[in-house]
Amino acid sequence: MWEVHNRSRLTKCGYRVLNFICCLKCHTLVTRRLNKSNVVTNTQFGGCCASERVSTFAPYLEQFYAMKINSITLFAALAAVIMLASCTREGCTDPAATNYADNADSDDGTCEYDVDAPATYVFTDASGNSTVSYNGQRQRLNMLSEMTSYLKSANNPGTALDANTLLAMYANDGYTWDDTEGLDMTGSSKQLKSKTVGGELFYTDMFEGYMTGISEASALTVEGQTDGGLGQAGVVLSTTNPAKQYLQDAQGQEWTQLIEKGLMGACFAYNISSVYLASGKMDVDNTTPEDPANGKYYTKMEHHWDEAYGYFTDAVDYPTNGTNRFWGKYANSRETLLGSATKIGEAFRLGRAAISNDVMAVRDAQIAVINAELERLAAGTAIHYLNDAVSDFGDDALRNHELSEAKAFIQALQFIAGTSVPTAEVEHLLEDLGEDYYNVTTATIIEVRDELAALTGLTDKADQL
Repeated sequence: MWEVHNRSRLTKCGYRVLNFICCLKCHTLVTRRLNKSNVVTNTQFGGCCASERVSTFAPYLEQFYAMKINSITLFAALAAVIMLASCTREGCTDPAATNYADNADSDDGTCEYDVDAPATYVFTDASGNSTVSYNGQRQRLNMLSEMTSYLKSANNPGTALDANTLLAMYANDGYTWDDTEGLDMTGSSKQLKSKTVGGELFYTDMFEGYMTGISEASALTVEGQTDGGLGQAGVVLSTTNPAKQYLQDAQGQEWTQLIEKGLMGACFAYNISSVYLASGKMDVDNTTPEDPANGKYYTKMEHHWDEAYGYFTDAVDYPTNGTNRFWGKYANSRETLLGSATKIGEAFRLGRAAISNDVMAVRDAQIAVINAELERLAAGTAIHYLNDAVSDFGDDALRNHELSEAKAFIQALQFIAGTSVPTAEVEHLLEDLGEDYYNVTTATIIEVRDELAALTGLTDKADQL
């Protein structure tokens, strides 16, 4: 049973009744101080009634006092006032609720709903047909996975990446995908580029610039310039873990992380929160299946919710599965401290069940949960990498790698609806961190970490993340 409760409060009518009674209690004091014109003033009330009470009830009190009210009349007046308390009835006013009160005039926030989250993300219609579809999102997850594998190959000196190949992957234009799952990715209309902040040029140009940059740097390693370092792009080897090495630019920023984690924010998180769970995609038809003759048994609202889910994970039994990549992976990694995997997974399942049962109050509550937890997840992951950078500060390869990841997760925050870290704050944090990871200080990293934690309510967990 899903319950939505708000703090109950007196109705306006009830509040006025109490004020009126309060003023009537001043009867004897006031009547002794009335002037000849029977005009009641706050001074004449002897301060027993607040000014707003006087202004509201003085005309009625004047009439009572001019009538020389006796005890019987006063009793009758009090009885009438008490009866006024019924002028507004409070209760649950949502017909979808189990405790719907058809005689209630105003909602008191106590609505209860008979909606439960299923154990898995599996939903069917009355005939047993699946109403879930997020194949387009599965394609994009796989596209970024294949692109990331290609990008990481440049961490081996002597391996050159082709910029045109990366750009073709990004726009799904002329690239042949491995497509081991048989999703018909090659030549499909699905792509990462058009879904990057709605195709906004500022962001698509930024990512394409990263792709060009890493291809040029990787070509230098083929020509023999293999060692990266301060002022020189190249592969930087870890001094503490010989198995770790990363292709980084002359300031230590790592293109692979900026692309992979960057698209997790600008493409996946953006579409989850600011597109598919936003009003433009939620305030749509939820009564008619889109196209049952062609296997589309879902309503538009159901489908949009599914698409949001598909950008988070493609596993129906998350977090049992789906923890190997992208947001599903990082949510599971933050589970101990934040409970991210459990909270987000359950919110998606409960919200979808609410849509199928046409209970929008529960749906909206789950949208709020998902947005809040996405923010905590992105911020918590950024804080985690900032902490790692401090721990690995003396190792250029690891420090730069971790700061690059932190940068991308900080950037992701601006794409979450209702975020506490909008674009201006993101820019401020990254400006403080600086662009040169070879010359950053531990004090600066900690300062950025603490500021981010304060913005997102994670101060008490900052040291542990």
